[in-house]
Amino acid sequence: MLAIATGMRQGELLALRWGDIDFDAGTLAVRHTLQLRTRTLAEPKTPNARRTLYLSPEVLQTLLEHHRRQIAHRLAAGPGWREGDYVFATSRGTTFDSRNLTRSFQASLVVVGLPRQRFHDLRHSTVTILVERGEELAVISKVIGHSTVSTTLDTYGHLTAGMSQRVADTMDVVIRRPASGA
Repeated sequence: MLAIATGMRQGELLALRWGDIDFDAGTLAVRHTLQLRTRTLAEPKTPNARRTLYLSPEVLQTLLEHHRRQIAHRLAAGPGWREGDYVFATSRGTTFDSRNLTRSFQASLVVVGLPRQRFHDLRHSTVTILVERGEELAVISKVIGHSTVSTTLDTYGHLTAGMSQRVADTMDVVIRRPASGA
């Protein structure tokens, strides 16, 4: 849910710690990325990737429920829990391996009857949904952590059928012949 709601990169999600979330303010701070091969924290991809995002009440509620479940896992693990404060942690508290996340994501797609896709496609979906809903491209670019709007356009500037239909409808209004009045 957090991936689609924010458009965060996989490494940003896996590096997220509970201390990065301010439940009172309803925000999330992207401060790190997880290097997928070494599973170590690093600076975000670009300076603009370091950002604060507002979260919807639905996302905040889901995160709170996830936090409660994770506390139960922590208690069950006892001394085997390795404290890293990660939002997305293994049953022992360590960082997730990106391959395990991909396998879990693929299994979830099968359960809900969706076709196979890359985890990164969630980021593309976020951008497409926001564009289709009329959000300003400059805002989308900031939310997903791009340094320029042109980067967002170059990377995610694909045209959907809905967008194409809106263009056709707009042009129809512009070029429509006036009804002949007798």
